[in-house]
Amino acid sequence: MLELSILGFLAEEPLHGYELKERIKALSGHVRPVSDGALYPAIARLVAAGRLDQHTEEGAGAAPRRVLSLTEQGRADLLDRLRHPKQAEITDHVRFNTVLAFLRHLPDRAEQAAVLRRRLDFLQTPSSFFYRDGEPVRAEESGDLFREGMLRVARATGTAERAWLAEAIERLAQLPS
Repeated sequence: MLELSILGFLAEEPLHGYELKERIKALSGHVRPVSDGALYPAIARLVAAGRLDQHTEEGAGAAPRRVLSLTEQGRADLLDRLRHPKQAEITDHVRFNTVLAFLRHLPDRAEQAAVLRRRLDFLQTPSSFFYRDGEPVRAEESGDLFREGMLRVARATGTAERAWLAEAIERLAQLPS
């Protein structure tokens, strides 16, 4: 998800490392913070693979800044990642939000809708945080105030997300390609 975030933010505009880190941090927040020890090696891998370009500019202070931009190969990689998200990027809420943050870069509305359909299909499969005898436990059946709270919030969130996904898929179908 870190590489997807890097490619996605750089598809919008060239950035230096600190700006990029702050945008990624704002996107993933406290849930999955990004460290310099993860960010800069990921940037180095993407530069080595020809997906990012870097050059040095004068900094606001005394130190020069390394500015990163997306190459055509990087743009192609971003689009491929958006067209074909991994299953974990569909099933994990935080990872899916990262895909959503950049899905607008995918120019084909049908491909955008296909990604949303994958998430909707996943959300329509009955599930729970807790199971009894192999069956999902509903909030009302949990017998635990706190687990009931978890399950009720998850149900409300899932209901809202499924409604939005269905609406977004419908709107994409109505837009010109």
